[in-house]
Amino acid sequence: MDLSILSSSDSSDFEDLILISSDEEDAPRRCSRRMRRINYMQSLDETDFTFRFRLSKPAVELLLNEIMPFIRVTSSRNYGVSPLHQLLLSLRFYALGTMLISVADFVGVSKSTASRIVRDISSAIARLYDKYIFVHQNGAEKFYTIAGFPRVLGAIDCTHIRIQSPCHLIGEEFRNRKGYFSINVQGVCDADLRLMNVVARWPGSAHDATIFNNSILRAQCDAGEFGNRWMLGDSAYPNRPYLLTPILNPSTAADNRYNEAHIKTRNTVERNFNLQEVPSEVEVPALPAEDYIEERWQEELDITQRRDLINNYFS
Repeated sequence: MDLSILSSSDSSDFEDLILISSDEEDAPRRCSRRMRRINYMQSLDETDFTFRFRLSKPAVELLLNEIMPFIRVTSSRNYGVSPLHQLLLSLRFYALGTMLISVADFVGVSKSTASRIVRDISSAIARLYDKYIFVHQNGAEKFYTIAGFPRVLGAIDCTHIRIQSPCHLIGEEFRNRKGYFSINVQGVCDADLRLMNVVARWPGSAHDATIFNNSILRAQCDAGEFGNRWMLGDSAYPNRPYLLTPILNPSTAADNRYNEAHIKTRNTVERNFNLQEVPSEVEVPALPAEDYIEERWQEELDITQRRDLINNYFS
């Protein structure tokens, strides 16, 4: 065997390795991008801060103290995200409803980190539901000052929150009558536009009456927990002793006055949805035939109470 051939071959390979390593050393090393995180509590005045995050600075501080026990506190090592920046990122995402990459750049984190932060902060805020959202009976007088409608507990309605299709298997369940994917959210508010009840677990194809009939609020009303108070709902809901709806075909002046007072008073829940900049769906699809028959039968039993109300207050 010719050893000179092996020697020249090995020498050539060694020279190639030297050239490759020298090229790698000359190439600029890729550095991780670290954006300087701005303290928006200091850099923005109250007006600009509220415009960007939809909450005032004192409200953000209060909310941060409330959710601090429930959020993941990252250390300052490895450029961790502080609890304040986690909350501000989530509030910015709620305010814009845009892609995660946009709010990620706003705080200086990756898209995956922004997704985790929004999930964690949302779960922490949801833990405060029972503390701030509950049905109370202190708003009847304020409701009465709107249009003279007595004994009103709250105004109820549903609104569609647009989402992306969850998956191809169940996606069509979330497609509403408008043709886009959504969650149909039920809300009840008082005369001060404060939410007292929220149900946010039904797909966009669910009917408003179906959501109410399967809610805890319906069971509480059936049990008489709210006394002789009633809620006001649109024609999507069945008429009940505790849930009054408009008269579809008014025939007397009293009926017209009832409808006018009903619309003005129930408008509070629509104003609440508009404050959240959530499009409110007014028209509703028809109930299935079997549900329609049952609802109509029950409504005929409850129509007498509504007629007594009209005769006593609007005649």
